Amino acid sequence: MAVIKANSEDVKLLARLMRAEAEEDQEPGMLMVGNVGVNRILADCLDFKNIRTMNQMVFQSPGGFESTQKGYFYQKARDRELRLAQRAIGGERTWPATNALWFFRPQGDCPDTWYNQANTGRYKAHCFFAPTAEDCPSVY
Repeated sequence: MAVIKANSEDVKLLARLMRAEAEEDQEPGMLMVGNVGVNRILADCLDFKNIRTMNQMVFQSPGGFESTQKGYFYQKARDRELRLAQRAIGGERTWPATNALWFFRPQGDCPDTWYNQANTGRYKAHCFFAPTAEDCPSVY
């Protein structure tokens, strides 16, 4: 059962985002990007108070995803990414993105915090950051 409301166009949009942000990190990395996206829709806190739809989440500005500024994002989603997006929408969560609302690709090591959010871990090139359960209970 889906943890967020999503139609087939939403699945395609999330799939494109996941591929554009983390294709080099293979399926686990793309699924983690999907986790962050779903968490942002669930969050209703911090930078994501009025983000309730897939479209709002993907194209949030400021604070959105860099990949939406590049042509690769606009290519059609493939079956593999569509299946991964369905899994994320269905509530499958993968550490270190389990409760994360942010991720980025640093030049070196992951910082302990990023914009006052705790580092939850690294997967390949990306570091993930989550709010506290007190600040954002709906992602826990």
